[in-house]
Amino acid sequence: MASHRNRDRLIACVLAAMVLWLYGGVLSSLAKQWASDDNYSHGFFVAPLAGFFVWERRRALAAAPFRPSWAGVGLIGLSLLVLLAGLLGAELFLTRISLIGVLGGIILFIWGRSHFRILAFPLAFLLLMIPLPAIIFNQVAFPLQLLASRAGEAALTVAGIPVLREGNVLQLPTRTLEVAEACSGIRSLVSLLTLAIVLGYFTERRVFARVLIALAAVPIAIVANAARVAGTGLASELISPAAAEGFFHAFSGWLMFVVAFAGLLAVQRVISGRISADAAPVPARPREAQA
Repeated sequence: MASHRNRDRLIACVLAAMVLWLYGGVLSSLAKQWASDDNYSHGFFVAPLAGFFVWERRRALAAAPFRPSWAGVGLIGLSLLVLLAGLLGAELFLTRISLIGVLGGIILFIWGRSHFRILAFPLAFLLLMIPLPAIIFNQVAFPLQLLASRAGEAALTVAGIPVLREGNVLQLPTRTLEVAEACSGIRSLVSLLTLAIVLGYFTERRVFARVLIALAAVPIAIVANAARVAGTGLASELISPAAAEGFFHAFSGWLMFVVAFAGLLAVQRVISGRISADAAPVPARPREAQA
């Protein structure tokens, strides 16, 4: 048993060194983007969490049968082709996504399908650390900008403040507000989605409950950001223009994210309570006394 463990540790160390050598530049650029792009700063927490999920499965991994699969070679080869395509086409997303495929292929080839199934969730969780391609990011961010600007327009109109909206620009009587890409809400959406997945993992055992919590993060984040934009417009017009910039603007973002997370916790409690109620056994009806 000890020899098997030592062998597995040696194999893991050798493979880790090979992956680091092959993907050193990719991982370096990924870390630089996490540090410079606030939309993906949560990436620093994804890998450690995935490592924790693997550690939690250590007993299941130790008990799983050791049956190497040649399917892993195919997955590694396909992933390396994706890496090559990304390097030749200067597409960062492809080079980064290929890393997860290589890791999955290594698990399949060295340890087998049972280990791969056990580690499927940690591997999938790593997808959250990879920034979306610019073309997809823009396709998501721009509609969110328009939605937030419409919410701001509606709130200002209800408050009786004249407002003219042109795209994502709100023209107020005293100033002009632009719902920039940073205010689209995609940053809070991605962060809240990551938190929702982690929350569902630690609080729910059923897969469909975890999926519901993750899905709930999307509308909650959108509504919270729309409320933030609307509140910023109202505050800048009714209180002070300074409410739309500087510290107050940044603080409102953090405040609405806390509110969104509180809403997510409330949704989790509702889902958990509903599942518990549905799973509770129905008490048997007492038999009627026989005449």
